[in-house]
Amino acid sequence: MNTFMQMAIDEARHGIKHNHGGPFGAIVVKDGKVLSKTHNEVLKNNDPTAHAEVLAIRQASEILERFDLSDCEIYTSSEPCPMCLAAIYWARIKTVYYGSNKIDVASIGFDDSLFYRYIRGETQDQGLKLVNTDRDECLKLLREWSEKSDKQMY
Repeated sequence: MNTFMQMAIDEARHGIKHNHGGPFGAIVVKDGKVLSKTHNEVLKNNDPTAHAEVLAIRQASEILERFDLSDCEIYTSSEPCPMCLAAIYWARIKTVYYGSNKIDVASIGFDDSLFYRYIRGETQDQGLKLVNTDRDECLKLLREWSEKSDKQMY
């Protein structure tokens, strides 16, 4: 078994044991060294974004003092959900190693199929209402950013 994946699994077990959240763990690795190891803490922190991958990315970015983790890899006990996948893309991580897949986790109640269908435009979430308002004022913010001489793109 891969050592880093075993660490992700161990993190997930720690979270399960302490009722921190779902059975998920993640490790960010750079040059063969562990930068961060985390587990799901949704219940512990009452934070729906406290998924293992998001927390691992946050910790690794803090350690490296940068948002670009393109020279890192992530090991996660399960295939990343859409939110975690987006975080991985934003962090520019190039390789994701994962254990169980989205079908496996759906079978125990962590079903992300609605998100995938929504992203593909196959459904409209009846419980979510998107309302476009005050666009002109918000466009001013975009112009301010666009004209800012010392902006840093990410």
